[in-house]
Amino acid sequence: MPELPEVEVLVRHLEPLLKGKMVRGVVVHRAKSVRPASARTLRNRLIGARFKSVTRRAKYLLFEMQPQSQKPPFILLGHLGMTGRMYIQPSDNPLPRHAAVTMELGSGMFVFEDTRYFGRLTLDNGPLETLGPEPLEDGFDGETLRASLKRTSQAIKVKLLDQSIVSGVGNIYASEALHQAGISPRKMARRLSQSQCDALVESIRKILRQAIECGSTIPLDFAGTSSQDGLFYYGKAVDSTDYYEEKLAVYDREGDPCFNCSTPIRRIVQAARSTYYCPRCQRG
Repeated sequence: MPELPEVEVLVRHLEPLLKGKMVRGVVVHRAKSVRPASARTLRNRLIGARFKSVTRRAKYLLFEMQPQSQKPPFILLGHLGMTGRMYIQPSDNPLPRHAAVTMELGSGMFVFEDTRYFGRLTLDNGPLETLGPEPLEDGFDGETLRASLKRTSQAIKVKLLDQSIVSGVGNIYASEALHQAGISPRKMARRLSQSQCDALVESIRKILRQAIECGSTIPLDFAGTSSQDGLFYYGKAVDSTDYYEEKLAVYDREGDPCFNCSTPIRRIVQAARSTYYCPRCQRG
């Protein structure tokens, strides 16, 4: 599933392409993708509205829409799920097989494509209400993290995936940040010291910023129609060896030597998700 850096890079790609464009037509090809609103409600709200801005909150895309009338702007909320893509294509191009929602913009067409239909493009902004602090903003620091962990007996890796603790961090970057901070993914979250929480926050920030920078400098095809995929995961763009340096230190490297100490990377399962770590660098 795309995490904060992948969504941020997509937002930066879409914002200049969409800003100021008017929605001239909407087709909902898969009703599930726009729930709880109906296809008719979505069409009525969007047709005639203009894209005012495209921003991000956690793993969500926020499309700020300005209606034609004097009514206030509203937010169209996007989530890629596991297989979603959002991109602009020429209006006369054939639609992809798994198009969920399309919007006619005049000079092009916005396409929300989703193979497994776990993603959403909806008027329901409810999911934003339970999100924790943004990891790259000032409101997220070691003290805030420690305070949010003090009553839990779950492992720290599991808690990093809790979007009410810190928003936007997923499985890949949680493993990477814990390794960089030298913290065992099995450690009970409430037992992290203040210095460990400070180090973990610093690692999360560094990992996410590096991933965003990496994804922003790689030629990416967000439609996924060529060898250059738009979902890069910290530089792992398909067939892009000329443009990136592999940066994943532990994720998906089971059995490979740790870059720091040469100890083989181990894989365990936590909360039904794979966790990768170095048993020597991340003791305890």
